[in-house]
Amino acid sequence: MSLPSSQPRERGRPRQFDLDTALDRAMLVFREKGYHSASINDLSAAMELTAGSIYKAFQDKRGLFLQVFTRYTSLRNQHLKRRLEQQPNGRARIAELLRFYLESATDIEGRRGCLVVGSAIELQVLDQELAELVRAALQRNLKSITSLLELGQQDGSINRKHNVQALSGILLCLVLGMRVAGKMQDFPAHDNLVANALTLLD
Repeated sequence: MSLPSSQPRERGRPRQFDLDTALDRAMLVFREKGYHSASINDLSAAMELTAGSIYKAFQDKRGLFLQVFTRYTSLRNQHLKRRLEQQPNGRARIAELLRFYLESATDIEGRRGCLVVGSAIELQVLDQELAELVRAALQRNLKSITSLLELGQQDGSINRKHNVQALSGILLCLVLGMRVAGKMQDFPAHDNLVANALTLLD
């Protein structure tokens, strides 16, 4: 009869994949398919991980999505912030923001879709925590646009007659609409679109 081993149990093996790379691969799946349509098999193939590894690392698809969403919004906000900081005034920053969203809505990047916009479309079927995460991201976008408009009115590059709250809502609808349209087709005459949108600031 063999006796139980007195040696301590071996700890689980450390995670054998790069987290950021895995999240970026999963991000493409969620952007293209949406939260509900993305299956574990889809994610497993894209992330080059077994379903068991995904469950072990993230618990479930929901846990994975939470980390992906946080990374997506953080990366995009950092990129946009760097671009805006290079602009001299509020109007120029609004123009740069519009160009940023236009670029995001064209070619393969546009067809992959925006994770925030795609999730907003699914808002009614997301659970409360996920829905609040999406709403918070949209609210941050609105607040950012409002701040740029206020800056423009302060530095004189945007007409002070405008109601900032109303105008920021219009611009938010515009940039979100770009991402929806970009899922279907490319945008012609990018510069004209930005120039025409900027007339709202006159």
